[in-house]
Amino acid sequence: MHAHSRGRTASLVLCIAASLLAIGCAQSTTQSPVTQAPPPMQIETLQSPAGANSSEPQLTAQSDRVILSWLEVSGERATLKFAERTASGWSNAQTVASGTHFFVNSFDVPSVRALADGTLAAHWEERLGADEDSDASKVMLSWSKDQGKTWSRPVSPHHDGTNTEHGFASLFQAPGAGLGLVWIDGRATNPETESGDMSLRASVYDAAGKQLRETVVVPRVCECCSTSAAETSEGLIVAFRNRSATEVRDIYVTRFAEGRWSAPAIVHADDWMINACPINGPSISARGREVAVAWFMAKGDEGRAFVAFSHDAGRTFDAPVRVDDASSLGRLGVQMLENGSAAVIWIEKGSQGSQFRARIINSAGIRSAPVTIANTEGSRYPRIMGVRDELLFSWVDTDKGSSQLRTARARLGSQATAQAAPAGAGAH
Repeated sequence: MHAHSRGRTASLVLCIAASLLAIGCAQSTTQSPVTQAPPPMQIETLQSPAGANSSEPQLTAQSDRVILSWLEVSGERATLKFAERTASGWSNAQTVASGTHFFVNSFDVPSVRALADGTLAAHWEERLGADEDSDASKVMLSWSKDQGKTWSRPVSPHHDGTNTEHGFASLFQAPGAGLGLVWIDGRATNPETESGDMSLRASVYDAAGKQLRETVVVPRVCECCSTSAAETSEGLIVAFRNRSATEVRDIYVTRFAEGRWSAPAIVHADDWMINACPINGPSISARGREVAVAWFMAKGDEGRAFVAFSHDAGRTFDAPVRVDDASSLGRLGVQMLENGSAAVIWIEKGSQGSQFRARIINSAGIRSAPVTIANTEGSRYPRIMGVRDELLFSWVDTDKGSSQLRTARARLGSQATAQAAPAGAGAH
């Protein structure tokens, strides 16, 4: 088991976190409070299906099926498990795979998702080579045709044979009944000199699990920020952090329709220039032609979280809306609602430490009051997913070196409308 975050950028993350804590504490004591309506969400705790030493949660949905996945770690062994949301709660946990070569970190997590034909697909990351300090890794895939009772022999979507980094995968429903995925690929890099470009690649499998093709989507992207995928009524859309020749790392999207990936398009020109990866990727959600992208940036060492809306399946985006209230460590998630609003989650950094928060924002920039779901370690990614009449949340509590996956929900109904005052700082 490989249990460290990306080595090249760990020190940068610690520096950013320390500076944002100081900024957040100062702002929380000097800014006047914004008058806001009552919170539109009431959070209810759900019994978690995960066992002890559980972490790295992910939530996925296909139609009305919502699946929660996570890792449980015991010594050098990590086990990928999952449970499905039912009318009475989470189902009993089932095991996908277990081993001592899992690459375990809170930024690049495994997933389990249902496909349109009922097949379950899973992905995780394994270490390449014996060097515990290396980021060399590979993406692994497996399928289940019997609701998770048995799983196919794992395969990898990339075949370059290099001891470089491959990860940050996002699975999606490919046209028809197959599986698609994107991932960040380091085959063109030199780990010893830390030179070369990480690329965004994609692959598609048919319903029988046969790989059909592998494609370079974007030749140069941020080297360790997570990807995110969503399905619009006009095809798939993927959000990622780009990397320009001058180290500007803004958020872009690319769309997949009629068998082709579109040219990358910027969501908003933050012009955040940073000489290392912030390990803080975007989140995307869609309903029909409505799309929302949420992301983090820290230009000028001020951590801020934003969301932007598109009404044309991601071809263009409105001006961004500020999500956080004082200072953010990012770790965003977003879920489009039926009325065109979006539920957004993030980690707020202030005088009370790290808080996992949520609020609803509509496309006009009107924000609900924030709801604090948990006081939690800021370096962990929380998750959100919405289906039917509820929003589901997952996060990790840590105490004295142990970790426990938690879950909660918010009922929607008429509360899906953001009843709030205008945001004080809508765009930047």
